[in-house]
Amino acid sequence: MRIFFSVGEPSGDVHGANLIRAIQQHRSDVEFVGFGGDRMAEAGCRHLFNLCEHAVMGITRVLTALPQFLSLISQADRYLHHHRPDAVVLIDYPGFNWWIASRAKYHRIPVFYFVPPQLWAWAGWRVSKMRSYVDHVLCSLPFEVDWYRERGVLQAEYVGHPFFDECARQVLDAGFLHQQRHQPGTIIGILPGSRDQEVQANLLTQLKAAQRIHEAHPETRFLVASYNASQQKMVEEMLQAFPALPIQTHVGRTPEIIELSKACIAVSGSVSLELLYRAKPTVIVYQVGWFMDWFIRPLLTVKYITLVNLLADRMLFPEFASSRCEADGIAEVILNWLNDDRAYAGLCRDLMALREKTAQPGACDRAAQRILGVAEHNLARAA
Repeated sequence: MRIFFSVGEPSGDVHGANLIRAIQQHRSDVEFVGFGGDRMAEAGCRHLFNLCEHAVMGITRVLTALPQFLSLISQADRYLHHHRPDAVVLIDYPGFNWWIASRAKYHRIPVFYFVPPQLWAWAGWRVSKMRSYVDHVLCSLPFEVDWYRERGVLQAEYVGHPFFDECARQVLDAGFLHQQRHQPGTIIGILPGSRDQEVQANLLTQLKAAQRIHEAHPETRFLVASYNASQQKMVEEMLQAFPALPIQTHVGRTPEIIELSKACIAVSGSVSLELLYRAKPTVIVYQVGWFMDWFIRPLLTVKYITLVNLLADRMLFPEFASSRCEADGIAEVILNWLNDDRAYAGLCRDLMALREKTAQPGACDRAAQRILGVAEHNLARAA
């Protein structure tokens, strides 16, 4: 059996790797091939191209990368035609993956969308592509199933969010935790995102907020979770403007930094689910350009931008998303948690209650069984 993956972002690379491992638990003879990242390669996927290394955001960057994307779509089309995998699995990354889905549909290969794009948040008209090109929508969030089915996507089913699978299998570095806990100071975690563009857009606001927090509470210190070494270098260059700030940067230590922190300042994204899993009070920041602020924001059809708030249907993680620097507001929220033990403890209880209700692992195993069930049924019919 052969399964083709198309994954274009670091978070999707994690989910793809865990899904591959879940499939391997059920069948050892499956070949995995396609587009993904280093984590998927480690799990056993043979890449036609490491797409996760080239994740892009923003209209200008997407247009610049368009010739490469068109070349990869053509490459995928040739592979699907000549090798005919038994299933195509897409993970998020809709702009590119719609094209992969359409080519797979043309070749009559079953298409599964695992961690489907958040069409319900904005640009809901794209649901027609889901109806046309995708055979099985494996929903990550409970409310997605009803949203899709109300719009004619009857092939939607809920499997859960794979981020909780990743959280459940994490083993924290005990030595790192011990070392940090034996240093004085209250730790505030800074999570600037996994894409270079996110770091460039948001980190300065996060650092300005950290500076204000430290001025009010000199015992605080800060840990920055960098996705890779190049981003760590980017962070350290920016830190030159904050010489008095007690701050350290670390690569590959996001779970440990979340665990150690009293509270976090995080860029909006799927990391919010990890913050929920560890019941960590967090302020969400998402610095956007003026175009987004003035023209795209009115198209949003949801009350919140953060998955945790959407799951709770209320504001548990305060959100600061605008084209302006919101450092003062961010700092004020963190300082309130530092100054008000009752408010802080109440939020922790609310997060733990939401975690018990929604943060259950097993999504990858459920998705694996669904994908294999369909593929094996089709193989049996063809035999």
